[in-house]
Amino acid sequence: MPAEQQHCSEKSAVTNSSTHLPVRAEWLATHSEMALDPALPVIDSHHHLYDRPGSRYLFDDLLCDIRDGHNVRATVIVQARSMLRADVPAHLQPLGETEFANGVAAMSASGIYGDARVCAGIVGFADLTLGDAIRPVLERHISLAGGPIDTGGRFRGVRQSLTWDADASLTNPLYPTTQSMMDEPLFRRGFAHLAPLGLSFEAWVFFHQLSRVAGLARAFPQTQIVLNHCGGVLGIAAYANRQAEVFTHWKLGLQELADCPNVMVKLSGLGMRLGGFAFSDRERAPSSDELADAWRPWIDTCIDTFGPDRCMYGSNFPVDKGSYGYGIGLNALKRLTAEYSRDDRANIFWRSAQTFYRLPESSMVMSSSNR
Repeated sequence: MPAEQQHCSEKSAVTNSSTHLPVRAEWLATHSEMALDPALPVIDSHHHLYDRPGSRYLFDDLLCDIRDGHNVRATVIVQARSMLRADVPAHLQPLGETEFANGVAAMSASGIYGDARVCAGIVGFADLTLGDAIRPVLERHISLAGGPIDTGGRFRGVRQSLTWDADASLTNPLYPTTQSMMDEPLFRRGFAHLAPLGLSFEAWVFFHQLSRVAGLARAFPQTQIVLNHCGGVLGIAAYANRQAEVFTHWKLGLQELADCPNVMVKLSGLGMRLGGFAFSDRERAPSSDELADAWRPWIDTCIDTFGPDRCMYGSNFPVDKGSYGYGIGLNALKRLTAEYSRDDRANIFWRSAQTFYRLPESSMVMSSSNR
């Protein structure tokens, strides 16, 4: 393993969350690979940064991971209850995360830390169940991230986790939800403020909720929505040993969502414990070939259903880091798309994310030959 990657592994975070796998540096070090197609530009559309007891993943940790031979040009940070403001009402606490992310983005934009533009887009948390009262909060997020997009601001959208299951152990108690939240009047009144402010929505749901997301997308056709983590595949607890049944239900939900032109999907999150792939149970960290074999039906279906121009790569690091190294996951997706055209691969690895999040061309630092 290259010295820089070993350094990254040594600084990896550890988490005790019931839904997150621990990051084990020694285990990750049992397998390494050279980057495939290293010139292909990449935008990582989904990662987190945080510093918690027993769980640290900050700017320098992300830089270590993306400097593994792949051509990561920009990233989008997605909320994770990080750096919440203290001593303010709960609905204002997430403003601290936007301030923090914008500070990291400013550091990255200096060029001191390399060409990649980390946190070029920021997705924050806002409680849309506040209804119309969420409007001034959204405006403050926009202001704290540099103002409107056309003047260089970085705030792009909102994620409010909607994951719900009858088994509460599958959900994060810090994000209380109900089965019907997407349909409730107050949530929809809050949701209605996104599009007028130029903001998108990140739909983090489980596979059996996809039809409800389709209903939300149809009700708000002007609001751009991106489905997180391949649509919330579940393979543990009551869903263990039911992959065929889950796949059938999931695929039908994807097809319904794909009929909504305002919805895209992130090819991410298959390293989470929730999916039941159990990569972390292996004696050695998996290779990209092994990941590709396990992921193929899910990734192929996402791309076939939405089309490459509505799919985008996301690492979901450091959460997925409990299952494989950063470059290994990228290699797996590159293997799965090896037979795609140059244009289709550009969509999946960078163009779809750049278009959806309206990232500036400068964030890619690309020569005309890569476009």
